[in-house]
Amino acid sequence: MSDTKQTIVIVEDDDGMRRALQRLLRLAGYEALSFDSAEAYRAANVVATVRCFVLDVQLPGVSGPTLYTLIGEPRPPAVFITSHDNQSTRLAVANAGGVQLLVKPFAGTDLLELISKVDAP
Repeated sequence: MSDTKQTIVIVEDDDGMRRALQRLLRLAGYEALSFDSAEAYRAANVVATVRCFVLDVQLPGVSGPTLYTLIGEPRPPAVFITSHDNQSTRLAVANAGGVQLLVKPFAGTDLLELISKVDAP
C-alpha cells in the first residue's frame, strides 16, 4: 500500500456488519467509506479515488452485483460478501465481473487478504 490512504467503499445494509467492516479497514490503514444501500452510494457522488469495493450481494433496492455493473469503466475491483452462498449468487457475481466472493461469517483477515490481492494498482 502506498503512503497515502487508499479508499475502500463498503455497501452493506446490515448496520453492525457495516460498522465492523469500516472499523477493520480503518485499522488496516485504509480510508473506508460506508453506505447502507446502492442508492445511498450513488447519491453521495463519491469523488475519492476508490481502490476497491466491498459489496453485499443482497441489498434493498439495487443489488451489489447490479451496482457494480452501473459503475463506469474502468471499475476498481470488488469483493462481494453474502450470507447466501448458492449457484445463483455466484453467477450474479461472476456476471457482474466480481473478483472475489466471501461468505458470511468470514474472518477479517480473509477480507484484508483479498483486498490486498485485488487492491494492487
